[in-house]
Amino acid sequence: MLFALDFFARRLAQGLVLVVLVTMLIFTLLRVVPGDPVRMMLGPMASVSVAEQTAKDMGLRDPIPVQFGRYVAQILTGDFGSSFVRSAQGGSTGGSRGGSTFDAANRASVLGLITTSLPFSLLLAGLAFLFALAIALPIGIAAGLRSGRWPDRLALHLASVLVSLPNVWLALVLIFLVSAKAGWLPAIGYQGPSYAILPAIVLAIELAPTLIRSVSVSVSGNLVEPYVSQGEIRGLSRSRMIVAHVLRNSSIPVLNVLGIQAIGVLLGGLFVVEYVFNYPGVGLLMINAVFQRDFPVIQAIAILACATLVMLNILVDFAAMAIDRRLQY
Repeated sequence: MLFALDFFARRLAQGLVLVVLVTMLIFTLLRVVPGDPVRMMLGPMASVSVAEQTAKDMGLRDPIPVQFGRYVAQILTGDFGSSFVRSAQGGSTGGSRGGSTFDAANRASVLGLITTSLPFSLLLAGLAFLFALAIALPIGIAAGLRSGRWPDRLALHLASVLVSLPNVWLALVLIFLVSAKAGWLPAIGYQGPSYAILPAIVLAIELAPTLIRSVSVSVSGNLVEPYVSQGEIRGLSRSRMIVAHVLRNSSIPVLNVLGIQAIGVLLGGLFVVEYVFNYPGVGLLMINAVFQRDFPVIQAIAILACATLVMLNILVDFAAMAIDRRLQY
């Protein structure tokens, strides 16, 4: 119990420092890159004086340290701010209302936008992991148990082919073949869980190669460890050694890969795939916010993604130490 408390206290303190640094970096970069979000809100017809006054009223002309301090104070109260371009009714108002009619108070809550989109992304990511594990575990275990033989070579070639497929190209091909031509699965938008299957397959194919190689290398490496031959000398069958010990010890590096790949899905492939499929998750929300220079949405998603990275790494490391107490983090 004391070990677990000490572990989580140390890792959470380290993670908090990382989240603060990432928040500061994202916040600063968004304000020094070219472009003015006020123009996205008011449109090109708004006068310079109106745009400047709106920016001052929203605090966008204050020094960056002052803006950052105000933003951190809001976050500590659970307030991630309001969208620059989305109204409280859900529609986009960027560039369409003009300076005389722009209502800065009638803007959607960033936290509300994220909580609305998050369940869709969680469903997509969960299905992707299930599909990826269903592909990678049997192939990887078979390759690891027969290292150097045809299952291992087949797994290597399959992983090489899958890892070379760009997710955008694969998504477009599957949309054309599976949805448009065959009509087996819906592809664009979301009107039910079936709409998440095709994008989840794309993500699973992106995840599977790394998992296949990780499982096969870990299993083959554990098979040559001394404890395997010692267990067989003591009377344990090979199948029991594999199931009870080899696979258990092989799960540690696989857990580490899963932790890294989870963030890869959240920060990379998930955003791209959601945009291609017009899937209403956090990824699509983030990409639209980047196009519209919606600072509060970009900042909030980046902070929450970083916090998710920290928590997943902590949980993965703790699970690995629970399996093998010799590990130290």
